[in-house]
Amino acid sequence: MPRVADALPSPFTYEASKTALVVIDMQRDFIEPGGFGAALGNDVSLLGGIVPDVARLLRHARERGWFVVHTRESHAADLSDCPPAKRLRGQPSARIGDAGPMGRILVRGEPGNAIVAALAPVAGELVIDKPGKGAFHATRLGEELATRGITHLVFAGVTTEVCVQTSMREANDRGYDCLVIEDATASYIPAFKDATLAMIRSQGGIVGWTASLAQLLESEST
Repeated sequence: MPRVADALPSPFTYEASKTALVVIDMQRDFIEPGGFGAALGNDVSLLGGIVPDVARLLRHARERGWFVVHTRESHAADLSDCPPAKRLRGQPSARIGDAGPMGRILVRGEPGNAIVAALAPVAGELVIDKPGKGAFHATRLGEELATRGITHLVFAGVTTEVCVQTSMREANDRGYDCLVIEDATASYIPAFKDATLAMIRSQGGIVGWTASLAQLLESEST
């Protein structure tokens, strides 16, 4: 049965059987005090503050039978999937692969690369380790969605202007209808979040739609 969420720039229509929730990079190193993000001087409480709303969204998706995808920005231990340009463009004192507060930075299997406990994946959910900012680049995400007949993607996670927006743009170019939940995404720089949401829904939804969590939940309350 189609559902319609009150969204911008127009209502967002979707069906549970064809919808996936994509939770982007809710990793300890980005979210928790004492992690990589904090070591770079960021206020991680801005990201940590969305965890309860992402958890509510995740529970809703599971209850409704949506396909659920979690992503982690991560690299192989030997950094063979990390282009030098990406690594060298980081902070000189804390680059990908270096020892960080929670293990080697953005390396798979390290404590800081894990998804925060409150949002941990459960059996049957897809976990994508992505070497880039976008969830589709050099991953099997496209194939997994196509196999399940997914046409609509609901996005949450961090950061709004980098990995969330990049993934939405990739999805848009692949023909998916995309909705980002405004209070389930965040940036270390709030102005960047606001600007990104405005860009996504501009010009009639050039990248997709935006809505609050309450607006999405209201669409399925009857």
